[in-house]
Amino acid sequence: MSDLPVLESLDRRLNVFSPALAESGLRGKVEAEQFLDGKPAQVRVAFTELRAKPDSSAPIDTQLMFGETVRVFDTANGYSLVKADRDRYVGWLEEGTISHKICEPTHLVCVPRTFFYPEPDLKLPHKGMRSMGSAVRVVDQVEKRGTRYALLETGEAVVERHVRLVGHHADDYVAVAEQLIHTPYLWAGTTAFGIDCSGFVKLAMLMCGKLVLRDSDMQAATLGDEIDPGKTYENLRRGDLVFWRGHVAIVRDENSLIHANGHTMNVAIEPLDEAVSRIEYLYERPIGCRRP
Repeated sequence: MSDLPVLESLDRRLNVFSPALAESGLRGKVEAEQFLDGKPAQVRVAFTELRAKPDSSAPIDTQLMFGETVRVFDTANGYSLVKADRDRYVGWLEEGTISHKICEPTHLVCVPRTFFYPEPDLKLPHKGMRSMGSAVRVVDQVEKRGTRYALLETGEAVVERHVRLVGHHADDYVAVAEQLIHTPYLWAGTTAFGIDCSGFVKLAMLMCGKLVLRDSDMQAATLGDEIDPGKTYENLRRGDLVFWRGHVAIVRDENSLIHANGHTMNVAIEPLDEAVSRIEYLYERPIGCRRP
């Protein structure tokens, strides 16, 4: 029998509520002085950290990347209390990293990392970097010296083949995951600059048009269907997910996994049996498997 977790209905990571305020959807479920819908805002930096408290010393829970939209419920100490639209995560981020001017995205960055240029010219000093999954608004295209660029609403330019129309999705999320091999491991990371195990699953599935919850226990409780992997994991197939307590890995084929992990400190391919044995020695065996 598996030991997969169950998601609590009022998980603080997915719900805005306190004695002072709560999100409108919780009316009748919690007590609060006021219920709010939240004000829309959008991340306008490469990525920003979400914390459980409005304090720079508080641990980082997750990251939001450029173009993601949120709803703002409160402000304190230079931080905004937000709920992310993509994965519903709740937390505090620095006020200066978001804007209340919403730019409806037309494209997503579809390569692991790309650069923004002040003009359509790759020889110019770049103006910043963006991760796979960043949402941008393209207003025009232009070609210069044989390279095509997408021109953004900010006036900047990005290599055109590095972005893909919103709604045009990859077919195989494992193939997307394979593009991220060697990405550094970063606890709470969700971008191609640094990523953790569940952020890795979330980003790969995003590029296939699937919005999934952020943390590994959330994914273990909700993603797809629970499956019996077999005594020697012989029933697993490409794309299945193997869960440990606090960790998740993607099945690449019948013999190997791909995962962001603290053992190699990057996204790596590892033989399935070796991963099971190594993690069991340090912690425990997998607690269950799911098929998205």
